[in-house]
Amino acid sequence: MRAAATSDSPSRLIAVLAAGGFASTFAGRVVEPLVGVLARDLASPPATVALLSTAFALPYALIQPVLGPVGDALGKERVVVACLFVLTLALAACAAASDIGTLFGLRMLAGAAAGGVIPLSLAMMGDRIPMERRQVAIGRFLVAVILGQLSGSTIAGLIEGAIGWRGVFCLAAGVGAAGLAGVALGFARRLRAPGGRFALAPAVSRYRAILRNPRARVLFAAVFVEAIAVFGIFPHLAHLIEARGEGGPREAGLVLAGFAAGGLAYSLTVGLLLRVLGQTRMLMAGGAVSGAALAVVGLAGSWQADCAALVALGLGFYMLHNTFQVQVTEVAPEARASAVALHAFSFFCGQALGVAVLGFGLETLGQLPALGVCAAAILVLGLLTARRLARPG
Repeated sequence: MRAAATSDSPSRLIAVLAAGGFASTFAGRVVEPLVGVLARDLASPPATVALLSTAFALPYALIQPVLGPVGDALGKERVVVACLFVLTLALAACAAASDIGTLFGLRMLAGAAAGGVIPLSLAMMGDRIPMERRQVAIGRFLVAVILGQLSGSTIAGLIEGAIGWRGVFCLAAGVGAAGLAGVALGFARRLRAPGGRFALAPAVSRYRAILRNPRARVLFAAVFVEAIAVFGIFPHLAHLIEARGEGGPREAGLVLAGFAAGGLAYSLTVGLLLRVLGQTRMLMAGGAVSGAALAVVGLAGSWQADCAALVALGLGFYMLHNTFQVQVTEVAPEARASAVALHAFSFFCGQALGVAVLGFGLETLGQLPALGVCAAAILVLGLLTARRLARPG
């Protein structure tokens, strides 16, 4: 679909989508600083509670092959609104959870619902914004996504002592409701229009065509590896900081906020970075910066050093990931929601697996060797994808 096919200006489109993107990432990040508190209150080992991140990420991934073609068929706006509605209800129910099993189930529902927001938002931007302006536009949208991450982790860590973890989930539900209202009002005219109909055979045919595209396969594999290498350590940071005697949820929240701050720095400078580096050198630099940052975290210094490293990691990660996102919006222009959904499926499968992989690595190898492997993987990934994606599509 050409950009002229809609009367919505790019800035208005980004603003509407930003409301939902902020709410979905806020919901995803609130648990990580609370691992120690939830472990004590719900009488569960910290390693088990850390898997609440997997409980959110894995359904997020697994729902993608369904939501992509549904969005292509029924209308992306309609699916995003429905997903935000379910996300809000699930977050409100988390506040009333009485045991770890119930909380796991509700986080899984929340993750599945959140899975329909950002991928379909990226597909909508692919539909309506020309390729030459798309990376900067998606970078602007990422400001809201990253602010959601920054707010979710930071606020949860800072206010848990005052309102408790149940209060944190109530706050997340309120943010979800605000995001739902913003998107529903922004797309009100489109939501009143008749939707299409979903059919299984065309959806399967589109997926086969996408998977036959070598460029698509490179992008899907790249984000899978990227997610394991970068995100596997996040749920373990709070416990590692507590084990060193350097603090609790507050310090963990500030460290995790460093990643979002680095991503925000990327979003605000993406235009300059593109002019200076171009997409190929952006991938190489992103891999190098991310690898160095992971190595610093592996050295297990102070929480302040970890925070600085995560700022660099956020910058390097988004230099890689945003470039992958832009590329994937163009591998199947007639089925963008399906292509972006497979991309998100690969990414969140890697993120869900990464928590367990890093947990095993920390226990068997130790902090520095485990993160050293991650650092080498992300460095090599940046170099290989720069070479492969530099070729014509």
